[in-house]
Amino acid sequence: MLISHAYAQSTGGPFGGDLMAFLPMVAIFVVFYFLLIRPQQKRAKETKAMLEALQKGDEVVTAGGVVGKIAKISEGYADVDIAPNVTITVQRSAISLMLPKGTIKNL
Repeated sequence: MLISHAYAQSTGGPFGGDLMAFLPMVAIFVVFYFLLIRPQQKRAKETKAMLEALQKGDEVVTAGGVVGKIAKISEGYADVDIAPNVTITVQRSAISLMLPKGTIKNL
């Protein structure tokens, strides 16, 4: 006989091929969670806490890289002194970093 008979294969045990097919997808999701999603959520939480803790006199860096000292702060905006007699108004969300006291003098 030139052609052999084809027989059905067994499922391989109680955990069939269906569960084993989804295992790599689950593993990829777990890796994405710990490498991408979780650190991003942590960083967003820290940024939100920093923006809520801003006070008059804090030295900050804006998203555009402008360094200054907060002169007045309201719920959505902050007035930042960037030079003598020069004040700019920025959104609170545009403040990206709070500097330690005395940093501006060292620049």
